[in-house]
This record gives sequence, structure tokens and C-alpha cells, in this order.
Amino acid sequence: MVATKDPYNTRQKILVAAFEEFYEHGFQGGSLNHIVEIAGATKGAVFHHFAGKHELAYAVLNEIILPILKQRWIDPVVHSADPIAELQTAFRQLVSQDIQTGAFLQGCPLNNLAQEMSPLDQGFQTLLDKFYHEWRASYAAAFSKGIAAGTIRKDISADRVATFVVASQMGVWGTGKSSRNPEVMVMACEAVCDYLISIKPNK
Repeated sequence: MVATKDPYNTRQKILVAAFEEFYEHGFQGGSLNHIVEIAGATKGAVFHHFAGKHELAYAVLNEIILPILKQRWIDPVVHSADPIAELQTAFRQLVSQDIQTGAFLQGCPLNNLAQEMSPLDQGFQTLLDKFYHEWRASYAAAFSKGIAAGTIRKDISADRVATFVVASQMGVWGTGKSSRNPEVMVMACEAVCDYLISIKPNK
């Protein structure tokens, strides 16, 4: 065990460094040595806070990626009586933001790990599926509220739409990453927004 003068701050620096490393190189390609270097820590400090690379990755998922998911995608929708408008805004703003920063070239950090690790590791699969289930459930609840409020057609299945929209987010960011073409990503985003308009009640 390695004692640190500021264990909380050291742990946070390791988490942020690990997030950056896994986002750029994936879990399998991510290097603990590089994480240590980015964090300005020691390998002893890493193993003081985390039992190993897997435990570090699970902490990144729970403490960095899940809050990003909630802030970007779930929180804007859950308390809205018009989730369609909120989702259209979220898709367009986040696509524009990620194109401007270049983050779209790396895709979605949650989806990246899901595609890479779910077929290979039960621990990853269980945790990632929990996140996606929470995401879908939050949207289904929001769509149900929208149906009750009259902002979504009453013949729509909230569960099916929630599943489709979450899958669409994965597809839009995956398309941006694979095509390396922001115009293709914008077209995919607008197609999702068109679909969302189609489930609003006819005036």
C-alpha cells in the first residue's frame, strides 16, 4: 500500500487519466503505465486505490461515464412534459458540440466500451447493460408522461420508442466515428429528429 498526501485528489486524477486513455485506445489497448504518466501518479498509487485494470475501468464507468450520460442525455428529458423537443435539442446540440471539439471522431465512450468489451467480459457486460437499461427506462417513463400530456401520440409504445432512441444515439455517434465525416453524422442526427416529429400528435 502507498500512502498519499491527498488520496482523494490522487484518485480523481487517476480516474480522469484512465477515462482519457480508455476513450482514446479502448480498454484492451489502454496502458496502465500511460495512465500513471498522465495522472502524474505512481503505479503504487493506482494499486492503492484500485485492485487492477478492470476495477479501475468499472470505476471510470460508474464515476465518470455514468454522470456524463445522465447530464447529456437523461436529465434534460426526465422532468419534461415534452420530451420530443428536449431530445431534438439534445441531439442537435451535442452533435454540433462534438463536431466542433472533434470528439465525434472518437465516438461515444459508453458505446465504445460496450462494443469492445460486452462480448468479452461478463463484468463489463453486466455493468454496461445496467446503464443502458436505466437510460431506456428513463426515456420510457418520459415518453409515457408525454403521452399523458398529449405531446406524444397515444398509439405509440413508450418502451419501443425508448429502445429505438437509445439505439439511434449509439448509431449516430458510431456513424460519426466510422465515417470521420461530420456531414454524415449531421444527416443521421436529422433523420432521428424527423422520426421524433413523426410521433407527435397530428394537429
